[in-house]
Amino acid sequence: MTKHYEAINIGLVRSRNEDALAVIEPETYLVADGMGGQAAGEIASRMLVNSIENFLHSTAQPWTEKVLEQAIVKAGERIYDAAQSREEYKGMGTTATMIHFDGNRAYYAHVGDSRLYRLQGDHFQQLTEDHSYVESLVRNGEISQAAARIHPMKNYLTQAVGAMLDISVDVGSFKVKSGEVFLLCTDGLTNMVGDDEIVQIIRSSRQPADALVKAALDNGGKDNITVIVLGVA
Repeated sequence: MTKHYEAINIGLVRSRNEDALAVIEPETYLVADGMGGQAAGEIASRMLVNSIENFLHSTAQPWTEKVLEQAIVKAGERIYDAAQSREEYKGMGTTATMIHFDGNRAYYAHVGDSRLYRLQGDHFQQLTEDHSYVESLVRNGEISQAAARIHPMKNYLTQAVGAMLDISVDVGSFKVKSGEVFLLCTDGLTNMVGDDEIVQIIRSSRQPADALVKAALDNGGKDNITVIVLGVA
């Protein structure tokens, strides 16, 4: 059983909020960060949320990682089709990072550069891998993580839901234990707040999602910020 905290904020620079989040019963959580011209990013992220909610509610449980993958793929097809129908939507897409808890097991699916983390004691681990050009440079040893944070192409995604039909959804499952904490977030948090500060806030705050958003705003708030913090009882 999880206890969740959520927060979303437009930030201090952007004129629109292209992020979205969803809490889908039972115990399924989703964050998305849309992209595209004009208001297309906002439309893409909300289309993703609506499509995934409808897919899951029409699909028998258990919702394994394969079901979550199918939900994202179906949402991508809808977004792609919409993008072909109107010139102002052309090229729109969104990230998608989601997790579902079923007893002592968790299932996740992921596309883009929003992230899923797990905090176990002193160990703070990023469970997802960014689908970005800069992350590919880090994996190949061409640049450091510190350099990646300030790289001019850090927002260039190699995969996005709806921006292309042929996407590869990262999926996985694992056992969960009492006391673990999970964080889902868009890059409006991770580009503004470092890992050590994130961990300190999660451990010390009674409303960790709100506190993480405040930290991102205090550090510049250059993007939309979306956060879901999940504690396993």
